[in-house]
Amino acid sequence: MTPRWTGFHSPLATGIRQYVAFKRALGRHFATEDRTLRLLDRFLVEQGVQRVEEITPDLLASFLMSRPRTGPRSYNHLLGVVRRLLDWLVVHGALRSSPLQAKPRRETVQRIPFLFDPPLARRLLDLAARVPDGTRAPLRGPTYHAIFAMLYGLGLRVAEAADVCCGDVDLDRNVLTIRHGKFGKSRLVPFGPRMAHLLRRYFARRRLRGMSLASEAPLFSFNGSRPISTNSIRNMFRDRFVPQLDLVVPTGTSRATVHCLRHSFAVGTLLRWYRTGSNPGARLPQLSTFLGHVNTRATAVYLTITAELLQQANVRFEAFARPLLGEEADP
Repeated sequence: MTPRWTGFHSPLATGIRQYVAFKRALGRHFATEDRTLRLLDRFLVEQGVQRVEEITPDLLASFLMSRPRTGPRSYNHLLGVVRRLLDWLVVHGALRSSPLQAKPRRETVQRIPFLFDPPLARRLLDLAARVPDGTRAPLRGPTYHAIFAMLYGLGLRVAEAADVCCGDVDLDRNVLTIRHGKFGKSRLVPFGPRMAHLLRRYFARRRLRGMSLASEAPLFSFNGSRPISTNSIRNMFRDRFVPQLDLVVPTGTSRATVHCLRHSFAVGTLLRWYRTGSNPGARLPQLSTFLGHVNTRATAVYLTITAELLQQANVRFEAFARPLLGEEADP
């Protein structure tokens, strides 16, 4: 296992630290960007770069190509993180000019995300529950089972689930507190009896293993002091569970990623509203608040049109249109 790169050590180290501190002072969580900048810093050190002047366009292009970013969107995100850092350093006098010359990749037709229906989600959770313990990873199966249950059942972001502490779980009121989510915002996420039962069982197992249940202790941890990393969650999903699920990906649909569980939660919620006769448009602000979005436009990105949603929308429209067209309702 490759040790985590701690601190910054390249010629850009001081500038990167100041840039990250500046962004976080604005309320940004900046966790993903921080990890990306650590990768850049490590790459520069491994290439033997000792002076800022040695950072050339070709060297930065080599860094971009060294990362496994096959899709245009993923590559452009990586490029954007590097570009914004270098532009900030130019504005603040740390660089004369940005050495970055790479161009964004053209994004083709946007593929819809892969969606997990309840039966498929149950298969995923069953696989997670059966993951054996490791030498340094007690309760490995129950931990991943609880994590993926939260991702699918509550629509959490991966980083949000990884950062949950024991004190954030209120089993008296069935409420989860998400602290310092995206853009530094916190929110309350209510959950139902099945999630409460799952979390009570998980707490009981931690107690039997002698693991800390202190308020500040990370809920999902293998050593009791450090939370499980987001990369461990993503890698487990991609490398272990996806191959075992043997997924059939429809044409025009992207490959399954762990973030698809959040998409699935949003679409599943909309589908339930249609089926129970609720007004999705009127309740969309509730879903936005639940997901931790700034506004409903951000939530709309998650509402992929599926065959089931179209069918339910058609049923709703027909019920609305029959009286206007003078047609009798079906017996």
